[in-house]
Amino acid sequence: MKCLGIDTSGSHLTVAIINEDKTYSKHLPNCNLQHSVIAMQEVEDLLLLANLDIFDIDVFACVVGPGSFTGIRIGISMVKAFAFACGKKVLSLTSFDVLAYSSDSSKNLALIDAKHDNYYICGYENLKPITSGEFYGLEKVKEISKEYENLLISSTNEDFTSNCNLEKGFINALKNNLDKATSDRESLIALYLKKSQAEENK
Repeated sequence: MKCLGIDTSGSHLTVAIINEDKTYSKHLPNCNLQHSVIAMQEVEDLLLLANLDIFDIDVFACVVGPGSFTGIRIGISMVKAFAFACGKKVLSLTSFDVLAYSSDSSKNLALIDAKHDNYYICGYENLKPITSGEFYGLEKVKEISKEYENLLISSTNEDFTSNCNLEKGFINALKNNLDKATSDRESLIALYLKKSQAEENK
C-alpha cells in the first residue's frame, strides 16, 4: 500500500510517503506558517524522489488538529482534493497521535501549545488515547501531568522544552494506522478544541 501524508498543523511542515517497505519524508521545523505557499511543492518533490505519480497513491492522510487553525484547513483541503481527484481513501491523524508515536514510553501526556499559558492535552497509554482531547490552562496541565510517565510537547516555550521528533512520530503514526483509512472523504474534519481568535473576538 502506498500512502502520502501531510502535517500542516503547526509552524512545522512534514510530508511523508510510505511505499510498502520504503519511506520518504521531508520535515521543515519552521516554515513560518507558509504552508499554502510551499506544501504543494514539497509534495511534488517527494513524489519525484519516490518515483511515484499522485495517482499511484492508495491513501492520502493529514493531521486534523488541534493546532494552527489555518494550517489545519490547508492540510485537510489538500488531502481532500487529492483523494477526490484520484478516487482514493483518506486517513485522519491528530496532532496528539504524532506526539504519542514519537515516544517509546508507555504512558504519555501529549501537549500542544495553545498560547497564553494554555495547552491542548491528551493522555496516551501504549499508543492508545486514554482521555479525550482537552483545552486547559498551565496550572491544570501541571497537575494532570503528575499522573503520566512522560510529557510530550512539539515546541519549546518558557514552561516546557520540546522533546519530540515530529517527523518520526508522523511516520510511525501513518504506518500504524493505515488500517483505519476510509473511502468516506468527508470524514476529514478539523479537530478544534476551542474557538479561533477571530471567533472569540466577535
